[in-house]
Amino acid sequence: MVLELLQSLSEMQLVGELTVLSLLIGGIIMAGGIITAKIAKLLFHKYYAPSLPKDTAQNISKLIYFGILIVSFLGFTSSQGIDLSGIMVAGGIFAVVIGFATQSVVSNLISGLFLIVEKPAKHGDTIDLPDMGISGTLLDIGTFSSKVRRFDGTVTRIPNDKFFTSNIRSLTLSTVRRADAVVGISYHSDIENAILVMKNEILQTMPFVLQIPEPEFRIDELGDSSVNIHVFVWYPKDDWSQAQPILLATLKRALDNASIEIPFPQRVIWSGKD
Repeated sequence: MVLELLQSLSEMQLVGELTVLSLLIGGIIMAGGIITAKIAKLLFHKYYAPSLPKDTAQNISKLIYFGILIVSFLGFTSSQGIDLSGIMVAGGIFAVVIGFATQSVVSNLISGLFLIVEKPAKHGDTIDLPDMGISGTLLDIGTFSSKVRRFDGTVTRIPNDKFFTSNIRSLTLSTVRRADAVVGISYHSDIENAILVMKNEILQTMPFVLQIPEPEFRIDELGDSSVNIHVFVWYPKDDWSQAQPILLATLKRALDNASIEIPFPQRVIWSGKD
């Protein structure tokens, strides 16, 4: 019974050599490919994606899914006896034309693959792109572009080719970071006493500042109106708000409490007499 049904279906021609049976087989191949692609995608997300960066997992998942679909489509065309040689020649010519018209798209695609392989930064990292004046949290490295959420809450989309070729400064990879500030004291003030006062104030009122390495003080410049002292402190990377934003205020409070002058710009004028 089944064999007779298959025989009848094979004899029912639709267009040219295309029969109902071959079309049915092709449909089964495509349906099987779609089901296989979805199962492979689910298995990848369950067993492998958790150990990979989010953006990398997303891109690999897309490659697996669409790769299986392409293989299934090729199997479908083969089952229908379709000759792809002419289509491939025409497709090659069309690809050259499209390639010239979409160079930036191809560049973004290739740059995205390089970013996934090299991994200069991953999802959730805080980064700084000094060439573009962009700082914030990396949200995603997509196929053609990447997204960064700036510190003001806005999201910036960056083409992958620009992102890949720019200088990327990671603020997350290191476990500690350094904050610095410059403060000036008057020329008649005791430098050693000023440094001791500022150091004690930092250690007493800024608990997130590390004691090893300890705060560092350098005489940065003998300015026109002041002796400028450059102060460096180290702190855990996640405690930026407890270091850099309040460092200058802490230094000023220490100098004010010790009655050490922070001078205004001033000039000494000599007048000649006959």
